Amino acid sequence: MQNEIRQDKIIGSRRFSNYFWAFFLFIGGLSFLLAGMSSYFKVNLLPFSNPTELVFIPQGLVMIFYGTLSLGISVYTIITIILDIGSGYNEYNKIENLVKIVRKGFPGKNRQILLTYPLVNIRAIGIKITEGLNPTRSIYLCLKDERNIPLTPVQQPTTISDLEEEAADLAKFLDLKLENL
Repeated sequence: MQNEIRQDKIIGSRRFSNYFWAFFLFIGGLSFLLAGMSSYFKVNLLPFSNPTELVFIPQGLVMIFYGTLSLGISVYTIITIILDIGSGYNEYNKIENLVKIVRKGFPGKNRQILLTYPLVNIRAIGIKITEGLNPTRSIYLCLKDERNIPLTPVQQPTTISDLEEEAADLAKFLDLKLENL
């Protein structure tokens, strides 16, 4: 029975890069906000510098703006990490002849995202590789109605050989052809 069901885990927003950016945006935003407030109140709120000498109207105001913006983005990133947005799994079930794609979304009525496709509606497994400034390497579920459903999570690009091997294993498991998009 285990040879008939395959489940691939998907890591959501709980990855190192999100922790890194949340931490540094929070620290940087707090520092900028305290520097701007120090220039307004003329009281040093930072132990490692003396921003009381800044003129409030151009510099202090901009520091408060950037600090608030950075804190807001860091709080948003921390909330997505806590809620684990984007995590889930892809299940390929030969017994039920279904492919299930399950992901966690934002709170609300659509918190749990479930996409189900019968195996008879799947044409092939597709690979899309783009190079350049923003390289992407993704595996897609190609449906007969010409839709392409991404199966790989948003992440650092994996090596081409690993991507091809993963796609070939999946195509072999589902008895589908492999195509380049």
